Amino acid sequence: MDLSQPAEENYANPRTCFFHVLFKASALAFYILSALFFDSFVIIFVITVVLAALDFWVVKNVSGRILVGLRWWNEIDDQGESVWKFECLDHESLARLNKKDSWLFWWTLYIYAVAWIFLGIISLIKFEPDYILVVGVCLSLSIANIIGFTKCGKDAKKQIQAFASQTLASHFSSRIQSALSVV
Repeated sequence: MDLSQPAEENYANPRTCFFHVLFKASALAFYILSALFFDSFVIIFVITVVLAALDFWVVKNVSGRILVGLRWWNEIDDQGESVWKFECLDHESLARLNKKDSWLFWWTLYIYAVAWIFLGIISLIKFEPDYILVVGVCLSLSIANIIGFTKCGKDAKKQIQAFASQTLASHFSSRIQSALSVV
């Protein structure tokens, strides 16, 4: 191993990356392999959904913060309307995030949803409506994270652009003021 290579070659948060992938893989693996070990649909449903819910929580509250610097949640306001809330690191911290960590986060987020879609299609072809329900719940959790983090990422970009514009305007304004004070 060449020690002169930049640190960007490795994952900055290998434990977080591991658990980010582990919960996704465990829900998928249990769902796929459960028919070999269990005859009870209820057991398969409950354990698969619990694993998918654990994945949802880990992604939303832990790996999203650590790997991409984003966090989202949804609140109901006083009028009963759903309001999306977003949190992101400051622009300097976002710029320092590891590219490999970010790449792993986003790709596994989408691949996980595609895997559930594929399993849903298989359940449709086999005409297993019970298992379509399991896939639907797991896919819903996965899509909720995709939507939440995509909206959060867009919000973070808007905040960075606004900060850059404000900084540039402030710098330009101070230059003009200093030029006018000389005159």
